[in-house]
Amino acid sequence: MKTSEQYRPLFKTFNLPNGTELDNRFVLSPMITNSSTMEGYVTREDLAYAERRAGSAPLQITGAAYIEEYGQLFEYGFSIDDDRNIEGLKQLAQAMKKDGAKAIVQLTHAGRFAKISLKDFGVVYGPSKMNLKSPVEHTVLPMTKRKIRHVITQYADATRRAIKAGFDGVEISSAQRLLIQTFFSTFSNKRDDEYGTQNLENRSRFGMEVMEAVQKVIDKEAPQDFILGFRGTPEETRGNEIGYSVEDFIDFMNRIMEVANIHYLATASWGKNIYKQTIRHGKYKGEFMNRVVYDHLAGQVPIMATGGINSPDKALEALEFADLVGMSTPLVTEPDFVTKLKDGQENQINLGFSPEELADLAIPERAFKDIVELMDFGGSLSEETRQELRKLYK
Repeated sequence: MKTSEQYRPLFKTFNLPNGTELDNRFVLSPMITNSSTMEGYVTREDLAYAERRAGSAPLQITGAAYIEEYGQLFEYGFSIDDDRNIEGLKQLAQAMKKDGAKAIVQLTHAGRFAKISLKDFGVVYGPSKMNLKSPVEHTVLPMTKRKIRHVITQYADATRRAIKAGFDGVEISSAQRLLIQTFFSTFSNKRDDEYGTQNLENRSRFGMEVMEAVQKVIDKEAPQDFILGFRGTPEETRGNEIGYSVEDFIDFMNRIMEVANIHYLATASWGKNIYKQTIRHGKYKGEFMNRVVYDHLAGQVPIMATGGINSPDKALEALEFADLVGMSTPLVTEPDFVTKLKDGQENQINLGFSPEELADLAIPERAFKDIVELMDFGGSLSEETRQELRKLYK
């Protein structure tokens, strides 16, 4: 069977700036299954899950791999903070690549949202001191310059481990209130030193230094076609207040691209149908977020739309202001989404889930602890499906 005419744009090949050719526009976006060990080692369940989705998209990105224990968000997420993790990560990369996909590992530090660090050590870090009440009352410790240098080194070391493990690239996430974003945000950054919020250069400094350190490792140790991706939230708002504007974000990206060869930018945020989220403040108010970013950065870096894309029609709609289309939760319950669409079987795409499908879908039996709660924000899977997934960790 042939691809339906209307969906053919989704199956045009695409070349990343480093020459990597992708045979369609779909990307398997980051999704932690919370099925690694307590110590962050990759398990057989992680590998089986990845192998089942090896043909789901030509570009695949792991869930968040934490670069240090103080940056750990998910209790059973996997770690890239020690050389002892390399062997398991090597097997994960091989599983993801077995059908020809490019495998990217996402490197993250959750900063003040590192709730496992808070649980295990009673400590979380951020750019500035904050007194928070969730998940328990606690104080966010401000990062000293020594700690900043330490974390930058950890990003570089994690990149080195990713190369040794055989991944085709790394993605650095500055989205959804992770550590890099909080340095850029005036909500969470109250510093008065060179990493403070006095101007865009200072607010950008931590992110730029991370990316510069990562790029130096890539230049020295990675293959020529190694991929460097970046994930960001283009605007941060709280009601009528603004942590940073889309104009600020575009300036941030321009600064990042001065120190690193970015091969794609993935846009991400919280909520439903993020791929068609509109700008809330400033001169672009009311315009589609991805359109504004695409208009300013097209030709400089490929744009990946993500968030709420759970049907062929939404994928096509997202492609209007993007080069690539990222999906995560739909590929949990329908890993053959892209294959069926390519074969003209879009009517066979089924995002539902029943326990009888566990074995075929290779979903870990204790998966998704703390994850379905995040799925609820996006609503890409039905409430019935999410309830079935909830049962797995109960």
